[in-house]
Amino acid sequence: LSRCSKLCYAIGGAPNQVAGSAASFFLQIYLLDIAHITPFHASLVLFIGKASGAVTDPVAGFFISKSRWTKIGRLMPWVLACTPFTIVSYFFMWYLPPFGSGRVAWYLTFHCLFQALTTLFQVPYSALTMFLSTDQKERDSATAYRMTMEVLGTLIGAALQGQIVASAHVSPHCTVNPSGNTTDSWHDTPSVPDPADLLSHQVYMIAAGVIAGVYLLGIVVLFLGVKERDDPYALNSDRAIPFCKGLALTMKHGPYVKLTASFLLISTAVQLEQGNFVLFCTHAAGLRNHFQYLVVTILVSAAVSVPFWQKFLQRFGKKCAACGISWMIPFAVMLVTIPNLTLAYFVAFISGLSIAASLLLPWSMLPDVVDNFRLQNPHGKGHETIFYSSYVFFTKMSAGIGLGISAAGLEFAGYKPGLCRQSDDVILALKLLIGAVPAILILLGLFILLFYPITEESRKETKLALEELR
Repeated sequence: LSRCSKLCYAIGGAPNQVAGSAASFFLQIYLLDIAHITPFHASLVLFIGKASGAVTDPVAGFFISKSRWTKIGRLMPWVLACTPFTIVSYFFMWYLPPFGSGRVAWYLTFHCLFQALTTLFQVPYSALTMFLSTDQKERDSATAYRMTMEVLGTLIGAALQGQIVASAHVSPHCTVNPSGNTTDSWHDTPSVPDPADLLSHQVYMIAAGVIAGVYLLGIVVLFLGVKERDDPYALNSDRAIPFCKGLALTMKHGPYVKLTASFLLISTAVQLEQGNFVLFCTHAAGLRNHFQYLVVTILVSAAVSVPFWQKFLQRFGKKCAACGISWMIPFAVMLVTIPNLTLAYFVAFISGLSIAASLLLPWSMLPDVVDNFRLQNPHGKGHETIFYSSYVFFTKMSAGIGLGISAAGLEFAGYKPGLCRQSDDVILALKLLIGAVPAILILLGLFILLFYPITEESRKETKLALEELR
């Protein structure tokens, strides 16, 4: 693989991360403070949206596995076809409709569409790794390029969104503290947006338009710079594994089950950090005017550390590199207990290192699992999309459950949009969602990963056996 091909492949995955990052960091606070829907309804929008994306994964895997080879490949047509619809659904996800009673349905509809369409992109795009090269080192290198660009995409998305919409959440925006109001009128969404909401909404629409343009540019680069190859191991006589049978086989494949179980817990922890970090800085840590810079610090740290983690796992092994994921735990706990500005930036830097490891490792380890499965099932083909679609299904579903529970927890604690000072119960809930809960999930995930059976030695044996098969 040429560096140009790897770079174009990596750039193709960045737009999805740009849009996903903006939604992960800012959608919850947008729904609560700009759209003025209740935390319970926000939890429904977040959970059902993620769930719709998760349910789309096996469906996408089923139809993609049935696809025939075309002049531009078997996976590339799916990537291209869903892009324009993804851009439109993303744009309307940040639109403030001029009515109040149907806002929840509006955001639920477009969030579900966006999540489902990004799945139709993510499944074929991630499975494309297996059709770039047959060499493990080349695939690992392409994955490292991809993760670097995806983290940069996450950085660009959060930075663009943060800088553009910061004016909607800084202190002057919170001019009146209605804490003396003991009524529950805040539950009733106003039928006509007030001028402050309209101004805040306009900056969100500008951010959505900019990110939609980035999305389109990345897909063009992917299409022009990457050539998909057919399955190099399959014989003409080999038949595609039926989707349901392949799904049953993957669910029985030990390395895959352990890898998926481990990283669905870890990815849920990262999603909780992302989804609640802006709320925590705004309401619990007194860092309302710094949250956009802290988010940028996290993502810059993650972006620059991906090459380090790639070198680390090449030298010490992929399981050993997983220890870096745990680095964020003690520092996040320190930030929760000692909310200090200098400490916050240090925590942001360390968290970025851990997030980079959590992003790189599963996508670097999944091709090894697919190779291991190929060796045990040498006369079947088309199983790659089954592995990737079901993996994304589990991680999205777990993240959706986590975000839904966190938003519902804020509802239970008494979160009220528009208040400059939330109650002590809300502050405690935010501290738990940033500190204790992610720490427990990460530790459980790393414990499961201890039993992951594929080592560096077994990877070499699998490589030799597959070369012999080829």
